[in-house]
Amino acid sequence: MSGDTTSRILIAGQAPGTRVHASGIPWNDKSGERLREWMQLEDDVFYDEKKIAIVPMGFCYPGKGKTGDLPPRKECAQLWHDRLMAEFKELDLILAIGQYAQAYHLGKARKKNLTETVRHFHEYGNVFPLPHPSPLNYRWQARNPWFVEDVLPVLRAKIASILT
Repeated sequence: MSGDTTSRILIAGQAPGTRVHASGIPWNDKSGERLREWMQLEDDVFYDEKKIAIVPMGFCYPGKGKTGDLPPRKECAQLWHDRLMAEFKELDLILAIGQYAQAYHLGKARKKNLTETVRHFHEYGNVFPLPHPSPLNYRWQARNPWFVEDVLPVLRAKIASILT
């Protein structure tokens, strides 16, 4: 977790993977490289806590499952997220990355699945749903070319508008 009460953008991910857990640096892996590419941000801006806060749904590596990492531990969000979110007074944009962050930040406004939630990004005000940028999701992006064509340009324009 990182951020300042004056952060303008919040990145709400799932939970740190093994590399991030070991380094202590959020998004310090292939997923982070891809997320910064999606956002068109260099590392110095991405990690500037005055501009961008990073608050995962789980604060520790949840362990390995059959098809990837396990979901974030529920008690993290239950115990800490409402208190943490109340500290961010100047947020203009929340990137809800993956189904767990979308469940917390969008609640019942979510669609029937992640793809439909992301497809309807324009309906959620300052919460911008995204798929997880993991290399495991390359097939999802290939099956959904509208994401690169329609969603990423809007995301990039919002980020540029907020940060300039």
